[in-house]
Amino acid sequence: MAARTIDIAQPVLSRNERMAAELRARFRASRTFVVNVLSSPGSGKTSMILATHERLRERFRCAVIEGDIASDVDALAVKAAGMPAIQINTGGLCHLEAAMIGQAADALDEAVGLDALDVVFIENVGNLVCPVDFDLGENLSVMLLSVPEGDDKPLKYPGIFQHAGALLLNKMDVAPAFDFNMDCYGAALDGLNPCAPRFCVSATRGDGMDAWCAWLAGQVEAARA
Repeated sequence: MAARTIDIAQPVLSRNERMAAELRARFRASRTFVVNVLSSPGSGKTSMILATHERLRERFRCAVIEGDIASDVDALAVKAAGMPAIQINTGGLCHLEAAMIGQAADALDEAVGLDALDVVFIENVGNLVCPVDFDLGENLSVMLLSVPEGDDKPLKYPGIFQHAGALLLNKMDVAPAFDFNMDCYGAALDGLNPCAPRFCVSATRGDGMDAWCAWLAGQVEAARA
């Protein structure tokens, strides 16, 4: 008998799309704005979320869904900052899927009520490849690159940069110590995603965070309107 190839990717993605559509409707009904934060490990996702929350906490009630292969280190840091947090440990899976977010949304709904939340940040698993294929019902996907990773990452991983609705370059405070070519970085983004707004920030020091937070607040208000 001739060998057969069974493509499991399409059924998996189709199922995820259906669940993501249900999540999107659920978040819309509760008027909860969802931000999917994408990056490689160590880019500063948690620091960026904490710094964003610090600037928006008087205006919006925020929560976090933390995605990690293991541990709850980031979720504990988020809770210490006063945000409700739900930890998802994927046990080796390199991305989050809509079914996981659905379970986390149930947990948030039970703990504080989705209706009471204005913004939910999804801190995706650190990976520049797989997460872009899985819709999580979010309003906005944010790509966070850090200066130490190098200006060539948009060329090496174009899909995630093309997908993002906003592009953040983090750790600008250490830029003098690294050979990061801003012109090359900008040219790569011009070719991949010329319309997405770009922000150069230092999440820990605060540089550029006010501009990013003002833009994000505008997106939240526009969606709620």
